[in-house]
Amino acid sequence: MTDQLHDRHKAVLPDWLALYYDRPLEITHGEGRHVWDAEGRKYLDFFGGILTTMTAHALPEVTKAVAEQAGRIIHSSTLYLNRPMVELAERIAALSGIPDARVFFTTSGTEANDTALLLATAYRNSNQILAMRNSYHGRSFTTVGITGNRGWSPTSLTPLQTLYVHGGVRSRGPYAHLSDGEFIAACVADLEDLLGHTRDVAALIAEPIQGVGGFTAPPDGLYAAFREVLDRHGILWIADEVQTGWGRTGDHFWGWQAHGDKGPPDLLTFAKGIGNGMSIGGVVARAEVMNCLDANSISTFGGSPVTMAAGLANLTYLLEHDLQGNARRVGGLLTERLRAIAAQSPFVREVRGHGLMIGIELVQPGTDEANPAAAAAVLEAAREGGLLIGKGGGHNTSVLRIAPPMTLTVAEAEEGAAVIEQALRTLC
Repeated sequence: MTDQLHDRHKAVLPDWLALYYDRPLEITHGEGRHVWDAEGRKYLDFFGGILTTMTAHALPEVTKAVAEQAGRIIHSSTLYLNRPMVELAERIAALSGIPDARVFFTTSGTEANDTALLLATAYRNSNQILAMRNSYHGRSFTTVGITGNRGWSPTSLTPLQTLYVHGGVRSRGPYAHLSDGEFIAACVADLEDLLGHTRDVAALIAEPIQGVGGFTAPPDGLYAAFREVLDRHGILWIADEVQTGWGRTGDHFWGWQAHGDKGPPDLLTFAKGIGNGMSIGGVVARAEVMNCLDANSISTFGGSPVTMAAGLANLTYLLEHDLQGNARRVGGLLTERLRAIAAQSPFVREVRGHGLMIGIELVQPGTDEANPAAAAAVLEAAREGGLLIGKGGGHNTSVLRIAPPMTLTVAEAEEGAAVIEQALRTLC
């Protein structure tokens, strides 16, 4: 039946709509940190629908909120007052750290980043954008144009002029050999030099931890150092928190807080986990920036009563159960376990990450050359062992991405690590 569904998929959907695995998987249902396929096989889920099932599959608090709201009204649009939307916006504005914050809801991270770019370029009256090398910001015409990862940017055509800055990848590139302090200083000098060769820039958009890029991150404090330069030029800072928000990194609720010495970003985008699988994205910005548009705008589906109810229930559960703390504790244990495993494999270049956002970079043994074939093989072997993981990376998709629901237990972390250990052994 799965093979037949795959044939039907290929007959009606685009060739570029990627599927994992040589024999693609149909997931039929889930509970907690586990999912089941159409053949009845159970898997421990270490990827959560690309970091979107943030708390747990079939979380009763969220499913109840969705069902109750759907029983009242499913849709109205932003042309009418919407109590769940106002309530969720109030909570997110307070949590954002941005003073006098305003919130606009969208249906995805792509749309959230697209909106942030619209706001920044309108506010600054400039179409020039700074982005990080190895970055990813979505699949719209605007966001693929600023994405700094060739594997996810199918066209160079764009309404924006994009200039790429060093700093998103700590352990590769021309500054990799430097100490953290020297690395930050070199990246700031690069930014200063770049701004000396261009006209007014609207904004820098940056993921505190690059998601599709393989969970790479700069040293803490880089974007604070950038902020000093940006502020002198009046350039806005957009923190793309689509994958890093809501406490997943463990040490911070938002990724930008690792770089917060100079204050919060001007704009913050979010999506993924806030809806625990429901389609929610959004932008938070200080009022002056959010209100700069001089034309009417609405969102047909952004802020839907059903998705807002899900977001409220999910956010409440996350805060009341200290899932940020759980990400820090269990994520730290999992990272150390994976580093011990990696030390025994010549294919692993690096295990990196924060909280429950962990990357394992694979290379040709004895070199720094990316090894996408090894990453694909480990992905398959992990599935055979009953574990679902992701992959990514700016160097030919050679990074295993591990991002379980944030309710992960210590026992489940150990179970998943054991499967990864066995999967890595299949490479030898």
